[in-house]
Amino acid sequence: MTAYVFITGGVVSSLGKGITSACLGAILESRGLSISMIKLDPYINVDPGTMSPFQHGEVFVTADGTETDLDLGHYERFVRTTTGRNSNFTTGRIYETVIGKERRGEYLGATVQVIPHITDEIKDSVKRGAGDADICLVEIGGTVGDIESLPFLEAIRQMGIELGHGRVVYVHLTLVPYIATSSEIKTKPTQHSVKELRSIGIQPDILVCRSEKELPDEQRRKIALFTNVQEKAVISATDVDDLYKIPGMMQAQGLDQIVTRQLGLELPPADLSEWEAVVVAKQNPESEVNIAMVGKYVDLRDSYISLSEALLHGGIHTRTRVNIRYFESQDIEDNGVDCLRGMDGIVVPGGFGDRGIEGKIAAVRFARENNVPYLGICLGMQVAIIEAARNLAGLDGAQSTEFDRQTPHPVVALITEWETEAGDREHRDEASDLGGTMRLGAQRIALQEGSLAAVMYGKTGIYERHRHRYEVNNRYRQTLEDAGVVFSGLSVDDLVEVIELPGHPWFVASQFHPEFTSNPRDGHPLFTSFIGAARLHHSGAMPRVAEA
Repeated sequence: MTAYVFITGGVVSSLGKGITSACLGAILESRGLSISMIKLDPYINVDPGTMSPFQHGEVFVTADGTETDLDLGHYERFVRTTTGRNSNFTTGRIYETVIGKERRGEYLGATVQVIPHITDEIKDSVKRGAGDADICLVEIGGTVGDIESLPFLEAIRQMGIELGHGRVVYVHLTLVPYIATSSEIKTKPTQHSVKELRSIGIQPDILVCRSEKELPDEQRRKIALFTNVQEKAVISATDVDDLYKIPGMMQAQGLDQIVTRQLGLELPPADLSEWEAVVVAKQNPESEVNIAMVGKYVDLRDSYISLSEALLHGGIHTRTRVNIRYFESQDIEDNGVDCLRGMDGIVVPGGFGDRGIEGKIAAVRFARENNVPYLGICLGMQVAIIEAARNLAGLDGAQSTEFDRQTPHPVVALITEWETEAGDREHRDEASDLGGTMRLGAQRIALQEGSLAAVMYGKTGIYERHRHRYEVNNRYRQTLEDAGVVFSGLSVDDLVEVIELPGHPWFVASQFHPEFTSNPRDGHPLFTSFIGAARLHHSGAMPRVAEA
């Protein structure tokens, strides 16, 4: 029977509940347990798919095509689990389901209320997401005291009563601020946060205390006394310079032991050797590279968190320190590409809308003409197609219809029908809802034998995840091939998935999002190869074009 660990947060948001949940999952997994992970989000959006990256950061896409919270990316990077539709539930989705049941008459005329109908739906959703895992870790978004999260907190309170103390653990993440002017660590915010949690019927079993500095024994005892938590269950979570050190830091304080003891589990000790190897590789680089990321949302780094981490994973697996420099594509459009000189690789990630597009196209041209390794992802592939159409194939005014519906050469355009991995036909048009109408999730891709992509992956059939509306216009494929573009990856229904420029030292762009399947222990062949090429460029071993 599945046991549950519920992770809540207090005092302020963005303390790291997702990282804490993922790291606890990693430790428990290393002790031989199967783990499932769920994120409950209090916002009213059905999913984050239509939310601005500036509002919510990255939208993480699961293998089954669900647009989810970025914390699910942390889960998949730390735990060998595959999340999906039943791994992320929002207030909007819960209410949508309950209202749908009410409209169908499933409540038999009852007055539909938050308790029991909303809370029952939350509990059913959590149990569905848990599957048959040994332990399900459930992160509740937001902060204790927020009105939006009350139904979720009530639901997990009820689960504690229904399942019993031996099947439920409550972990509360809180802030213990350090006041520099007085050189003091203050425990009062944590005391009040736990008081708020206890007022709604939840007594935390474990406190994870975020602080700049290690918690002294005196403060640890004080927190334990005022919150009714055992002193050994007050875990100090200090700031670290590397996320991948956190599993070891938490395990050293016995976090997993407290959880397994409460759940009555006798298990072998944690084996964190893989994580120790990751930390050693990251801290002992043999070379370094400077990578330019030319994006539209660089003011909020969480907008590209999976991509940034995937680049670092490439560094881990090549013993390379990866310095990522973020460039706003609108600035390049306005001021030129001189800022890209000295970069060892250029990445253009996904995005929507026409702001900064010409800056991205200029970055592609700079990479192509100066033999700088180039990696384009999603929109990064589409702007590479536009650049090649204009400057290699001579198609003046080539553009995507997303940005210019009157372009004389729509080399990228909206397609109205495509085939899913399950063999179903999906349809869309310009009047379709924005939410959930893109080509989403993992789909099979056939790679051209002997292509750089096939060599990197070591096979000609792969599965990668997608999130986009517009596709390369197949009517222009022959023209672009004649100009030197190689279409080295195609979908099952003949849509362009990967392009290369054979005359360039390393120029690869994909319509899919490989960053969603990269993790620090295994890396990803595309990012490992890209960072390897950047190392060659940095060392001068890769051919360059002389600067004027």
